[in-house]
Amino acid sequence: MMQRLLKEARGALRVAVAPYSGFRVGAAIITKRGRVYRGCNLENPSLMLSMCAEKVAISKALSEGERSFNAIAIVSDKGHLCYPCGSCRQLLWEFAGDIDVLLEGDGGIKRYRLSELMPYPFKKD
Repeated sequence: MMQRLLKEARGALRVAVAPYSGFRVGAAIITKRGRVYRGCNLENPSLMLSMCAEKVAISKALSEGERSFNAIAIVSDKGHLCYPCGSCRQLLWEFAGDIDVLLEGDGGIKRYRLSELMPYPFKKD
């Protein structure tokens, strides 16, 4: 599953729209049923309107009715590990819970639980 998810994230990376930063990111999230949703970062000159790859991937899944997830993979074109930003971590926590987060860079693959990256999330309760 890990290799499949990383391959999908690399595919999403190829269509990233990053004319301002030149920092392209791809993500892929897999549901408990095995369906994969890909996302890439989409930049806008107004930075507040830009969207992270992770947000695009989970938004696509949620908009298709998915509610149960196993893992997300995130890759960048810079060769180093690309950790999700704080707002992506919170969004993932709220809708996907404590899933696996796979990061790939030149140094290999790192696997985390989301709770390691987001130890004190805002919670519904």
